[in-house]
Amino acid sequence: MNSFRFIHLVQFIVLMSLQVLLMRNLVLFETGFCFVYIGFILFLPIEMDKVLLLLLGFICGFTIDLFYDTSGVHAAATVLMAYLRPSMLKLITPRDGYEVSDHASLPSMGWSWFLTYGMVLIFVHHFTLFFLELNGFKLIGFTLAKIVASTLFTGTVLVIFQMLFFERRARGFR
Repeated sequence: MNSFRFIHLVQFIVLMSLQVLLMRNLVLFETGFCFVYIGFILFLPIEMDKVLLLLLGFICGFTIDLFYDTSGVHAAATVLMAYLRPSMLKLITPRDGYEVSDHASLPSMGWSWFLTYGMVLIFVHHFTLFFLELNGFKLIGFTLAKIVASTLFTGTVLVIFQMLFFERRARGFR
């Protein structure tokens, strides 16, 4: 197993463990929930095979569904996020294009790029998750507040996670 696969396997285990053991009980003002496990899909290399990306999204969401007993809601939201990820990456391609070694991360691509990319995909995930969980559009005001608070909470935690554990690349912070 090469170091690339090993790093992503460790990242998967760490993020899933963090989600199940710590983040599950961490709620911000009874409105904001942190779903740090989606960082696994967000941080994958930019030139990722689409089928493999969807499969990893399903595995990631299904793993959380097993521990949360939510019958596929996390899997559906994570697969949708994984499906939209290549389109989002095309939409925000830098002028010079992507390098082969680029990862979709803050140290590799810079603040404005990552915040645009991350927050849009996190919002899509949370929007899907909370409306599927709600099973309709009842309590739309409270649900939208949960979506916004959870998006900001998750995005902040993922930025902190990257700043602590990701090495700075040669391109540096932009």
